[in-house]
Amino acid sequence: MTNGLNIAVLTVSDTRTLDTDTSGQYLCDELAQAGHHLAARHIEIDDMYRLRAVVSKWIADETIEVVLVTGGTGFTTRDSTPEALAPLFDADITGFGELFRQLSYAEIGTSTVQSRAFAGLANNTVIFCMPGSTGACRTAWTGILKQQLDIDHRPCNFAELIRKGTHQ
Repeated sequence: MTNGLNIAVLTVSDTRTLDTDTSGQYLCDELAQAGHHLAARHIEIDDMYRLRAVVSKWIADETIEVVLVTGGTGFTTRDSTPEALAPLFDADITGFGELFRQLSYAEIGTSTVQSRAFAGLANNTVIFCMPGSTGACRTAWTGILKQQLDIDHRPCNFAELIRKGTHQ
């Protein structure tokens, strides 16, 4: 890849720290290996308003092009990532959640129906939200994100759309 993107990583968790956040660390390692730049990293408790505040700040930051969110996409009473972040989107990327669940089905079977993985565009920033397990982050990265964030991937990719500013 010739032009790395500026990517922020948000881990949604009430218990993880930088030392125990294997999912967020996996995403940071993979994005760096792919030639991208870690623009910001944060761990936030699963609180709708605090999540919105962090991601809103990143959406408003013109230097951040992509936000990767891990955690808070299940069905427990503490899982509020979809409710927190979907209202911020200018457009939904429905294919991300659909494809994630298809890939995940091959790995975990019908348990994938409990994933509310989703994505969207906001202020020319692409936001991908995936479950909090390291395995789920690996599935999303290797099966979708690595190619879609590669400006050289054909026939199309999100890196190209971001750089052209077509979704502002």
